[in-house]
Amino acid sequence: MKNKHFDFNIKNTLIGLITGFINGVFGSGGGTLLVPILNNILKVEEHKSHATALAIIVFLTSASSVVYISNGTYDLELTFKVAVGSVIGGILGAKLLCKVTGRFLRISFGLIMIIASLRMVF
Repeated sequence: MKNKHFDFNIKNTLIGLITGFINGVFGSGGGTLLVPILNNILKVEEHKSHATALAIIVFLTSASSVVYISNGTYDLELTFKVAVGSVIGGILGAKLLCKVTGRFLRISFGLIMIIASLRMVF
């Protein structure tokens, strides 16, 4: 009997490959790509898709960071300075995620993505 939690398949592997590639090149892609993919393609519930994307991002960023560090494309001092606030913000955000509706998540995430895309273009 197969364990459904560890059943690797081509679709999931391709999703990981694409998001990993985008993350490695642009330093983004985890949440911006994974949340909509998990919601719309894999039909994961809204709260779970956000939480799962964050868990996957740990692997995405770790793999990319190893390459960046080995190539010297890394500001270690800045990383530690920002990491302190990131940990605190991550804890607060995770606690909030558990309290908001799926509709609120979709709307607020969509607005953040629109604002981010406009900032990138202009």
